[in-house]
Amino acid sequence: MAKRTEASQLPNMKKATPKVPVIGVFATSDPRIDEDSRTRGQNIVKMAADIVSGSVLLPDKTPVPVAYSTVLVDGEAQADMVAEQFRKAGVDIIICVPDTWAFPQLTTISLLQQFPAETPFNITCGNSGPRPGVVYAHALNGALSQYGRMAALNVGTWPDTGLTPQMTEQTARNLIDWCYAAVAKVALRGRRVVIFGHDSMGMETALAHVLPTRNTFGLEITRLDMKLLADMLNKKAYKEKELKDLRGWIDRYVGKRLELPNDEASERFNMSLAMYLIVRDLMNDLNAVGGGFMSQLEWGSDRRGLPLPVADVMESFFNSTFDHTGTKAPVPYATEADVQGLLTMLVMTYLSGGNPPLFMDFRKVWEAWEIQELAGKLGLKKLDKQADWYTKGLVDGDNSGSASFDWAAAPGATVKQIMDRVSMPMADEFYFPGGGNSVTFMTPAGIDGIAARMAYSSVTGLFSLIWDEAHTTEVPETLGKAMCDLTTPTWPHTFVVPKYASMVEYKQYPPANHFHMTWNLPVARLQHWMDLTGVLSVTPWAARPSFIEGVDRPSPLTHLINGGENAYKTLTAKR
Repeated sequence: MAKRTEASQLPNMKKATPKVPVIGVFATSDPRIDEDSRTRGQNIVKMAADIVSGSVLLPDKTPVPVAYSTVLVDGEAQADMVAEQFRKAGVDIIICVPDTWAFPQLTTISLLQQFPAETPFNITCGNSGPRPGVVYAHALNGALSQYGRMAALNVGTWPDTGLTPQMTEQTARNLIDWCYAAVAKVALRGRRVVIFGHDSMGMETALAHVLPTRNTFGLEITRLDMKLLADMLNKKAYKEKELKDLRGWIDRYVGKRLELPNDEASERFNMSLAMYLIVRDLMNDLNAVGGGFMSQLEWGSDRRGLPLPVADVMESFFNSTFDHTGTKAPVPYATEADVQGLLTMLVMTYLSGGNPPLFMDFRKVWEAWEIQELAGKLGLKKLDKQADWYTKGLVDGDNSGSASFDWAAAPGATVKQIMDRVSMPMADEFYFPGGGNSVTFMTPAGIDGIAARMAYSSVTGLFSLIWDEAHTTEVPETLGKAMCDLTTPTWPHTFVVPKYASMVEYKQYPPANHFHMTWNLPVARLQHWMDLTGVLSVTPWAARPSFIEGVDRPSPLTHLINGGENAYKTLTAKR
């Protein structure tokens, strides 16, 4: 009879720390090759690991840990060794950098079978001739693809000879882009967002699709009633000194651009600031990575109750890279409890390494002829006829809440430079009888990024992302004022020009009334993430080629041999 042992009690803790993804790098090899080739293979593992290490950041700018093994996987025994090393290191993203021929089933497949099927996996190799690692990469990628395993193949370049080769910048960039996508997938699995209120103003395009969100992204949606926030406001469940500090910060950076006609308005503005402190602490307690607030109608617009102040400033603070405490990670936050908008911003924030998200109404699409016609009515004659807005048009993106302060200035601006461009007028009394203050600014021209919007379909059970590269533009001041006055002048405005979509296409195909933008986000990262999560990539723009070298990632082989990207994603979603 086996000797009985006691179970071990784990130590208690005051607060859990969510797991940070860990990237593991290894190489396969052939036991028959010479010692110099084996040493070269080990050096390539370290080279790749060092390139990734420090280059992939979480939104709070924490570098994602990278671990590597110098055990070359010649067969099953070494596969077991590296798998054990990776498990002990907490690895949940795997990169193979082969430089020699090997046998796929005996090596990488034996290793991968010891990890969950959804573990992101990348093969990066040089186009090497002597031992040929590239031949192994194709054999392995083909084997994985035939049994439906997603793998990203990055056939890059490093020298064919020498003990310490270095990969080219493009090869490294391709690998880092994939790593960001893998980290976004892994880091968000098991996390949660916090939504105040019920369905977003009855907008079907913004509903919290709880089960599909859980199954696709591994995200949980914690739903809290707005009464809790109202009660906590009444109880003053915040530190009064911190509220005073936050108000002092606003007074210092916004000053007279904060519109407060009387003491009552000042007090209601302080309630909006208190909301930020209360919700921030609630989200910290829940380890939340994002949030949303319904606002309309019950909170601030329904006169049958006691309308409360708008949450615009609170939402802007969450989406910004700073507040009264200094630099911070942006926490994607959706106005009107728009969960699909939140998912869009959340993913793009992780993919960009913490760049601030922008929440906008898809408000007014201006075709070029409409802008020219308005300019004529205003008597404006000396216009730049080569300007993007003159030849193509633009979208006036604006919304009452959720606009990150960062978008008031160009990337890299100081807090003072940003806040010098921000005003806080009184909220529109017709829409928001609860009062409070809006946030307004005009985004400068020349910011490049991706504008996108998530959608869900009950027909396929899949999420889609409709996206295009885009940049911001500006028009002459008189013309710009007239354009803003035709929407809501007291809200933030960002003039967006899509790269490939015509304005006719753009205004026909948005999946909702909100869209979102993140700057300095490479296209390949977004595509790799959609590969890893099964999200459909929707780019119905006639002018966009199906593949743009140096911009797009090459399609995974498993897509190609299963009828195409959409067919593969639809089929695997049903497994």
